[in-house]
Amino acid sequence: MQPPTQSRTIEPRWPVALTIGVVLVLLAVLPDRIRLVPVGVPALLAFIMLLAMTLVPLSGGRARALRIERWVMLLFCLIAGVGTLISLAYLIDEMINHSTELGGLQLLTSSLTVWIDNVLLFSLLYWQIDLGGPEARLKPQTQPPDWLFPQADLGNIMPHWRPTYVDYLFLAYTTAAAFSPTDALPLTTRAKLWMMLESSVSLATILVVVSRAINILGS
Repeated sequence: MQPPTQSRTIEPRWPVALTIGVVLVLLAVLPDRIRLVPVGVPALLAFIMLLAMTLVPLSGGRARALRIERWVMLLFCLIAGVGTLISLAYLIDEMINHSTELGGLQLLTSSLTVWIDNVLLFSLLYWQIDLGGPEARLKPQTQPPDWLFPQADLGNIMPHWRPTYVDYLFLAYTTAAAFSPTDALPLTTRAKLWMMLESSVSLATILVVVSRAINILGS
């Protein structure tokens, strides 16, 4: 029987847990009529996901614990992501068809919440799908990664460098802010498609909803 993977090869999960907590807080502050489901639904799923994440270091990074964490996290991203898209669609509909029912400040805070949720959810998605997940990236790879980070070319200076969650958070932030890759370059088709979707949500949020909210507040 092979011994479990040593804990030093397991990426710390506290930045990911913090991100999940921020997503829940942002979902909770959305107005009831904008929120897709009661906040208890994503909170329950997030609690399950935190339990799954706790199993990873407790099991020494066993494959079964990593699979459970991966699928629970992808399910969380799917549900919260669909909720974010519906919230954005609702904000745009309210802005066009019921422009007097949402004040400028409420429209601005709700749109910023949607934008931040978009960044955080895609950072979790990128972290999980690139080369099979955080622990899989520590092993020798026979296939190209989904993203090429500039540090990967510094083999002499950073020979043991591997991307961690913060790198994917920065990738998601720059994609949403600049609408294009500024740090890591997408190499695979799925990476390009996910980044296109994230940029589209960000573009619709900033150019349509946020600009309208600022216009209302300035008038």
